Amino acid sequence: MRIELSDGSFFSFKTCYLPSVFTDENLFTPGAADGQGISTAEEEGFRFASACLRAEKAALQLIARAEQNTFILSRKLIKRGHDPACVRTVLARLSEMGLLNDTRYTRLWLESRISRQVSSPRRLLAALCARGIDRDDAESVLKKILDDEAELQLLERYVHKQRRLRKINGEDAASLRALKYLLKNEGFSSAAIQQWEYDS
Repeated sequence: MRIELSDGSFFSFKTCYLPSVFTDENLFTPGAADGQGISTAEEEGFRFASACLRAEKAALQLIARAEQNTFILSRKLIKRGHDPACVRTVLARLSEMGLLNDTRYTRLWLESRISRQVSSPRRLLAALCARGIDRDDAESVLKKILDDEAELQLLERYVHKQRRLRKINGEDAASLRALKYLLKNEGFSSAAIQQWEYDS
């Protein structure tokens, strides 16, 4: 929708972003501002809704380029000058619409990271937390992605990387203990470590 005020100002907006005062049909109907005065509160409401629409357009452009999560998208929009209150309102709506989903972001990020790089569960979780994902949510998604087979494959790749980088050398008992300690510290499960040791 679009409205023009008596001073020549134009506002494009979506009614979903209008403050609750506009839910009363007696306070606002399309075109009510034509020839009639509006209160300061109503004008502020139109300005807010218009700012939300601009933030929404910017958010959708970013979402179209790559999967986003709430924390990162919020930070990007605020950095681009959008009002934090508008950003919160817009992101809540995009989440309701399913266009913004932190769980989906987490799953896609993990799948991409695991397929392209050798990492450990601990480092994957730390990277997700740095991206604003709740640790419990990140752990839940990681457990679904890293079933027994997938975790063992990741562990084997991680061991190969550590040996290639010469952080852990040799096959003697002391080296094996050091490697198992490292794997446990990096978040690999005891079951995966035992299976790897059995297969080695």
